[in-house]
Amino acid sequence: MSQQGKPKPGPTPVGEVLGQSVPRLDAREKVTGRAVYTDDMTLPGMLHGALLGSPHAHARILSYDTSRAKALPGVKAVLTAEDLPDHKIGAVIKDQPLLARGKVLYAGEPVAAVAAVDLQTARRALEAIDIQYEPLPSVFDPEEALRPDAPVLHAQRDAYFSLQENTEARAKAPNAASHIRLIEGESDKVWERCEVIVEDVYETPAQQHVYLEPCATLASVDRDTGKVTVYTSTQSVFRTQAVIAEALGIPMSRIRVIAPRVGGGFGGKTESTNQPITVALAKATGAPVKMTFSRTDDMRMMRSRHGCRIHMRTGATRDGRILARQVRIYFDTGAYADDGPFVAGVGAWFARGPYRIPHVDIECWCVYTNRLRASAFRGFGNPQIHFASEVQIDQLAERLGMDPIELRLRNALETGERWLGGVPVESGTLKACLERAREVSDWNRRRSQQAAPTGKRRGIGIAAVGHVSALLGSSATVRLNEDGTVTVNTGAVDIGQGSDTALAQCAAAALGLSMEQINFTSPDTDGSPYDWCTGGTRTTFTVGRVVTQACEQVQQQLFEQASEMLGRPERELELRPGGIVGVKGKPDASVTFGAIAARALYFKGGPIIASSRWLFPPIPIDTKRTTAQGMSSMGNGYFVFATQVVEVEVDELTGHVQVLEGWSVHDVGRTINPAAAEGQVQGGFVQGLGFALTEELVWREGQLTNPSMSGYKVLGAPDVPVALHAVLLEHPHGEAPFGAKGVAETSIVGVAAAVSNAIRHATGAHVHRIPATSERVLRALMARGRGSQ
Repeated sequence: MSQQGKPKPGPTPVGEVLGQSVPRLDAREKVTGRAVYTDDMTLPGMLHGALLGSPHAHARILSYDTSRAKALPGVKAVLTAEDLPDHKIGAVIKDQPLLARGKVLYAGEPVAAVAAVDLQTARRALEAIDIQYEPLPSVFDPEEALRPDAPVLHAQRDAYFSLQENTEARAKAPNAASHIRLIEGESDKVWERCEVIVEDVYETPAQQHVYLEPCATLASVDRDTGKVTVYTSTQSVFRTQAVIAEALGIPMSRIRVIAPRVGGGFGGKTESTNQPITVALAKATGAPVKMTFSRTDDMRMMRSRHGCRIHMRTGATRDGRILARQVRIYFDTGAYADDGPFVAGVGAWFARGPYRIPHVDIECWCVYTNRLRASAFRGFGNPQIHFASEVQIDQLAERLGMDPIELRLRNALETGERWLGGVPVESGTLKACLERAREVSDWNRRRSQQAAPTGKRRGIGIAAVGHVSALLGSSATVRLNEDGTVTVNTGAVDIGQGSDTALAQCAAAALGLSMEQINFTSPDTDGSPYDWCTGGTRTTFTVGRVVTQACEQVQQQLFEQASEMLGRPERELELRPGGIVGVKGKPDASVTFGAIAARALYFKGGPIIASSRWLFPPIPIDTKRTTAQGMSSMGNGYFVFATQVVEVEVDELTGHVQVLEGWSVHDVGRTINPAAAEGQVQGGFVQGLGFALTEELVWREGQLTNPSMSGYKVLGAPDVPVALHAVLLEHPHGEAPFGAKGVAETSIVGVAAAVSNAIRHATGAHVHRIPATSERVLRALMARGRGSQ
């Protein structure tokens, strides 16, 4: 269900494609099964690659014996770290080898790679590799890892190249990947003025990305030129190109990366997956090599969301004015930093919440442990901190005897106010989202009426959400074809969210064309303009911005030609639907794009083509307002807001939680494609329900115990509420394409908190650790003196 909000943006441009649920460009090929993913591809003489994972969470590698594996018929190459350049990679800290070198830091870490004539032979070869280890003491808890007597994972940490500032506190903690401290106001003195104080500890799990398509790469090397061509499931062809170059010492000019159809990513495919090692096998064998992870290998070797522990205290006056907040955050980044320091930075930045709290003290650690590396995952640190923040806001409302929505409205940031660090809130629409959520969910009635079947209790919970949209750099090229159609070229990868369609709609709207007149190209580093990555709720905003800017330049070139062809000044010209430039007020005076293209190509001016580029400008922290350590800027994007509401039914006998209905209200700026936007909201909401109720990677003595879809519980259709309402409000942003804002990550951020708050409303039980499994809910019920029957 979609419900449009007010105010409405300006008129739709010519073309009538904005705001329309046009079919996705890739819909037919996916529905019919004709879509080609990396694992569907073959090349002549292609070999198959496989990786051997460590059996230990922390151990020194004493020796390798690969002779038996190399002797197997059909095995073409066996590689260990000794066969590779000693180059470390990492998004923030260069701390990770392609294959474990010297020691292993988590169970499942790749230690050897094989290429063979088929996958079965490759797997037999892995079993024949003999590696001798010396087990070392391990640490699995981030707070324990910060203790002086904890095992040190990275003895050379301070020698690694790092984008992070080193703080005195980090320097004293060898297992700290990063440390951040943000202080505003007089947080040490204000507590005595707080009339109500709430304090608790909250925990969120390591969540697996569970993209439908496991990581896959096909690499080949040209025998004459040495140029590497890589087909891979990735969120960024350019990041993949850069990481391969860095890991293997190959010039980027000799690496071509192409993204076929991608079956999901959610942040798990932003950096290196198995691409560099597949390239290394292709170079070693002189043949194409394809490596596709099994689901188990993907779960053991790849990435997860950061598990997190948050100590939070919030104080307010009796009338509900929040005065102070103190937060201590511990992100478990696993064996390698990956995106962890940036994730921790986002967590710290959002720890105050979307509220005006004048006195804050936030300390955030990103910590190495002997677990699977953690990385970017939809929401990028924000779902963890929002869980703690929004649950505590409800606890505070309960102590104050105030409605949870009223407390949020009383403290919500508005346009013109400042976020933590002094960053301006340019479009403060949280209040609009809260009020709309109260209306569409029938909050007041449901809050007061909890009728439920015998043995069950019903409740409703809410979470306010603040996130960002934009982030880093993009570019695009738009070219007029000879027949008047247009080719749009960007490096953005559509990973299943429908960005190709939305960006094509932006181009069509800007030039007055139909979707059939737009040719949208696939990402290829040999020909696509640069785009940083599909992630961070940025593609529609950032790439859409450069696409529309390039279209504006094309329009200007069209008008220059048409002015001479029609004998009228440019100011009197207009675009008309279907690829026509006409004279305002004169229906018969016009010229087609095709005619203009012919004139430009063969008579005057040259091809009509334009490029645009943009980088979101980093915003430095206002040091007069905020004392900051470990962060110098907070240039993550423009703020976007949402509100999420969940109604649940809790079985008092078993602790089982059933979600009955959900509402997700988002300020999307302007809706480019309603069906796609609603799909994003609903998909993120369901993924958030998994985070809240069932999804958790579980380790025992360093071993991942549930690396399979039978052991890792993802919600199925029967677990998802039939009534899941996506409510889209439109408050256009001036810097965005047609005012559009991002929605992809925002849709997951507050769900877990809303579920926890609904459980508390239903039963009085406080669930401060998710997922809220039946066992945890039952224990919370018993702690409240309920569920004894």
